[in-house]
Amino acid sequence: MTAYTGQKLLDALDAHGLPDWQGLPACIGARFLSGDFATGLELVTRIGAAAEEANHHPDVTLTFPYVAIRLTSHDTGAVTERDLELAGRISELAASAGVVADPKVPALLELGMDTADRDAIAPFWAVLLTGDASNVSGPDVIDPAGQMPLLWFQDCEEHAVPHQRLHVDVSVPAAAAPERIRAAVEAGGTVVDEAQAPSFTVLADADGNRACVCTLENRP
Repeated sequence: MTAYTGQKLLDALDAHGLPDWQGLPACIGARFLSGDFATGLELVTRIGAAAEEANHHPDVTLTFPYVAIRLTSHDTGAVTERDLELAGRISELAASAGVVADPKVPALLELGMDTADRDAIAPFWAVLLTGDASNVSGPDVIDPAGQMPLLWFQDCEEHAVPHQRLHVDVSVPAAAAPERIRAAVEAGGTVVDEAQAPSFTVLADADGNRACVCTLENRP
């Protein structure tokens, strides 16, 4: 089964006609504006029935004004046709209930930590964040409960005096990235490096702490 990532995922969403959904790292997400809890609950019930029928189950968050959904195929660690097909069905259910999506809202927070010795610090962070030192997969600390953002480690050289070891990656829809960057600059930030934009743009706060606004556009 084809695993869609990066630009291929964005292209697949376009090809399947899924404007409600946005590509994020290893998943697709949508937020449907139910407006009230009862409407949202009814939509979730319908989505649950469709998921059972497809034998493929999304992560669903029900709140008073909206229903947020993420889809991924855990056996591949990426988005597959199963997710795209179920996403289309969910959009149909929302439309039949008179519920519209806000396609610029979905976002995913990741934490990136620079280190010259990932193996030395990964167990500590896995225990700290998840309570289990074994929750490390490749370069990532994974929270099986889905309560913590993904923490990943980026190789760097040793420094006699450590530089900033922790930065924040915020992944947003490509269409939303320019506004997010503009707002951050207006709030006192600066653009440090936009050579890799729109894949990612490096910003800094007034103290020099860095963070990246990321999208899947033009990524492999």
